[in-house]
Amino acid sequence: MPTTTTHVTTTHVTLTDLTRMLRESAGEEEGVDLDGDVIDTPFIELGYDSLALLQVIGEIQREYGVEIPDDAVVDAETPRALLDLINAGSTSAA
Repeated sequence: MPTTTTHVTTTHVTLTDLTRMLRESAGEEEGVDLDGDVIDTPFIELGYDSLALLQVIGEIQREYGVEIPDDAVVDAETPRALLDLINAGSTSAA
């Protein structure tokens, strides 16, 4: 009897991954240390606007195969909120 297997891909994006992509996509503001404790720092204070975040989300979608609605990204004001959003959407049936 044939069995059906559902493959579930789980990718966990870390703060290190996110800060690397922020640097690659939009650079790093002078005086901002993305290697510091930035998990709860608003993106605007880190020097990133919504356009920069949309660029990063596009990269995450391509690199990790995660679908994230653009309107949800606008509500993610800190790296923690964005990572929660990314990682919540990262489990998908293949």
